[in-house]
Amino acid sequence: MSMSTTTEVIAHHWAFAVFLIGALGLCSLMLLGARYLGGRAQARAKHVPYESGLDSVGSARLRMSAKFYLVAMFFVIFDVEALFLYAWAVSVREVGWLGFIEASVFIAILLAGLFYLVRIGALDWTPVRSRRETASKSHVRLTSGKHPQQ
Repeated sequence: MSMSTTTEVIAHHWAFAVFLIGALGLCSLMLLGARYLGGRAQARAKHVPYESGLDSVGSARLRMSAKFYLVAMFFVIFDVEALFLYAWAVSVREVGWLGFIEASVFIAILLAGLFYLVRIGALDWTPVRSRRETASKSHVRLTSGKHPQQ
């Protein structure tokens, strides 16, 4: 006695169908519950953003410095390298001295990259104007022997 092809497919994938029906049902239940159980108050302050106990001031459409994105990229890069080093640390017994030397070369390359970033000023957050003012104050201090505010 053989089953039809449709019955075989349904019998083979019944767990996925139950999961899909359950997930859709749960999502529908949560959306309908929020619709019928949620508050209906209409006030002027209802649609004003409120975060961390502070009322918002000004526009959220601010121009961000590219340094924020640069530091975020550095974080991701060095975070991924930490993941590679963790994988090496887990298998340190299997890889032996050759693995240790390879990990040391890897760390040396990372440190060289970090020193390069520091040297070119990629991690310096001080604005150029403030750096000039600080440099001129230190120049005055060095030439006069006194602090500029004395």
